[in-house]
Amino acid sequence: MATTAPQGTLRQRSVAGGKKNKDSASSDADVELDKLVKAANKRPKAVSENDHRVAFSLITILAFITRFWGISHPNEVVFDEVHFGKFASYYLEKTYFFDVHPPFGKLLFAFVGWLVGFDGHFHFENIGDSYIANKVPYVAFRSLPALLGALTVSVVYLIMWESGYSLPACILAAGLVLLDNAHIGQTRLILLDATLVFAMACSLLCYIKFYKLRHEPFSRKWWKWLILTGFALSCDISTKYVGLFAFITIGSAVVIELWDLLDIKRPGGALTLPQFGKHFAARAFGLIVLPFLFYLFWFQVHFTILTRSGPGDDFMTPEFQETLSDNIMLSNAITIDYYDTISIKHKETKAYLHSHPERYPLRYDDGRVSSQGQQVTGYPFNDTNNYWQILPAGADDKQLNRHIKNHDLIRLRHIVTDTILLSHDVASPYFPTNQEFTTVSLADAYGDRAADTLFEVRIEHGKPNQEWKTISGHFKLIHNPSKVAMWTHTKPLPEWAFKQQEINGNKQIAPSSNVWLVEDISSLPADHPRRAKVEKKVKTLPFLRKWFELQRSMFWHNNQLTASHPYASLPYSWPFLLRGVSFWTQNDTRQQIYFLGNPIGWWIASSVLAIYAGIILADQFSLRRGMDALDHRSRSRLYNSTGFFFLAWATHYFPFYVMGRQLFLHHYLPAHLASALVTGALVEFIFSQDAVEHEVAYQAAKAGKKSQTPKHHLTARERFAGQSLFGSWVATGVILTLVAAGWYFFLPLTYGYPGLTVEQVVRRKWLGYDLHFAK
Repeated sequence: MATTAPQGTLRQRSVAGGKKNKDSASSDADVELDKLVKAANKRPKAVSENDHRVAFSLITILAFITRFWGISHPNEVVFDEVHFGKFASYYLEKTYFFDVHPPFGKLLFAFVGWLVGFDGHFHFENIGDSYIANKVPYVAFRSLPALLGALTVSVVYLIMWESGYSLPACILAAGLVLLDNAHIGQTRLILLDATLVFAMACSLLCYIKFYKLRHEPFSRKWWKWLILTGFALSCDISTKYVGLFAFITIGSAVVIELWDLLDIKRPGGALTLPQFGKHFAARAFGLIVLPFLFYLFWFQVHFTILTRSGPGDDFMTPEFQETLSDNIMLSNAITIDYYDTISIKHKETKAYLHSHPERYPLRYDDGRVSSQGQQVTGYPFNDTNNYWQILPAGADDKQLNRHIKNHDLIRLRHIVTDTILLSHDVASPYFPTNQEFTTVSLADAYGDRAADTLFEVRIEHGKPNQEWKTISGHFKLIHNPSKVAMWTHTKPLPEWAFKQQEINGNKQIAPSSNVWLVEDISSLPADHPRRAKVEKKVKTLPFLRKWFELQRSMFWHNNQLTASHPYASLPYSWPFLLRGVSFWTQNDTRQQIYFLGNPIGWWIASSVLAIYAGIILADQFSLRRGMDALDHRSRSRLYNSTGFFFLAWATHYFPFYVMGRQLFLHHYLPAHLASALVTGALVEFIFSQDAVEHEVAYQAAKAGKKSQTPKHHLTARERFAGQSLFGSWVATGVILTLVAAGWYFFLPLTYGYPGLTVEQVVRRKWLGYDLHFAK
């Protein structure tokens, strides 16, 4: 059997060997290795490096041009700029707000606003609001994502360069991102995705730099790139929680690396268990502990800046709100007494506890029977049917001016119908497992049904004997006999209940959706001494308690983003670019911004992903049948380097299939970047081959001959010594020409100008894209 074979030929794997074969391999390897070393020494190293530097510089310049060109258009609020521009203004005004995303990306926008002297007076309320008329430095704001978007293209090139790929492969991968309309469109507006994608790309680059130093463990450079990898990961997840996918990517690679280090037969020599523990601890510190500390740091900055009461107050507990100055709870909270008449509002749906004389129907649509009692519903508007008087548990208790405290038992009397709130073991209209809420007459309430009319006031995070207050006293109303919590939801009841919300008894009392608050005491005159506003001191809470509370609220509300959206899309459609998102339209000029990737680039990248999977399956099949179609180094790069890029694509794509929230095309951008890396790597694999000398060296080492080559990461110049890259250049040229044509064709939809006629719009509806036709 021949000891070497060029890439592309088949080798039948030997099942037996002998000393003669090993000696022959060793002798041949010595000669070939000497030739390789001499050739490498004679070749001028600077030539290839200079080529890369020139290409890198040109790619970077083009990235800045494509991202910054016409960035001032349109000069009005576009799409989600209404959110992230507004958040920057709130930071500059120190006004507390709530958002489901972590603060890092928004803090960067606020920092830009501070640098240019913006005071936050404009709140980006509506799409189409003029930046010019409101004197907003919007170009400075948009320049931040444009800068990060341009640098992302550079980072993609560096990832390929650091991974040892050839010049055409580097240009191809970077070119697919450079000329992608989706990446350009998303980085020209005040949006978070530029920060997210840039941080994700940096995490891949830093980890590759770290991995290349695996033969120099615990050196200064090794620690530097480990920490920088952790910092990039932290910036990723501190921008959006989908940044967690980058942790999965890097974490998977680290697990494989640690598994190799644990191998007692590893080429570099076996590690002792204490040495392995040191490696494990260093990676855990650099990739878990440090990123988490950085993540906490951005929230500390967030809390430090936002000290004034604002629109985010309602998402937080009363204790949290009392840490904010100018908070309504500090000035308007009133202690509630027995016999006060109050209006009770659901914290999440904002519906009032309501009742009216109408009755539940005898039978519901599913055949279940009701009690035919008086309806108790949730009503979104202020109304006298929302008024309830608080009565003590004891029928003979007539003491006035007595405060209600945490865990007190009360009854609620509906003022208009003069009935008492009751819950009992009858199924609610929509939930057979939940109890019906109704009302009964005073005679029944203080007679046979007395126990069913008793409710416990359970103040959220309340202390024993804590007084119950309006606005700040968030509470759960627990039915005393059955221990169910009063609850409502947004699905409207049928016409027989005037499409109002259902009120029922929830057996799961822990969820925050059971929380209510008293909005006002309607029986208390405006000039009553109890309404006197006494100046109160702003309270403080430990950082971790505030952080935990905000995390819970962010996760909960993020999971509630399940409503339909006209431009939402499902993950299966993203690789094929089946639809986009309308960002902005202007009928007068026939201009529009339609968020859409470069179809040619996306389809090529998606096809390459399928080809890669097919090559891996074919290689595994051939190996199982004893045929070796690839040389060692080609297979190693195919599985390790290209496989790492494929892993990044998979971990940034497939998790979306199990998400229940709204999803949009921009969620695919990190995965698309990874697919561009796979495309560059695979085109090189198909159209180029490594120098045969490296296979000679590998076979010699495998035969038992000690290699004299140094342990380092081979550059593309060394890998392709004496080999022609003509095929790779042709493939790269053809692909980028097609991609550039697609970019130019859809350019008016990306930059928002020039305006298009109806015929021009129709020509761009390749897959039925829901483009806007100006009248």
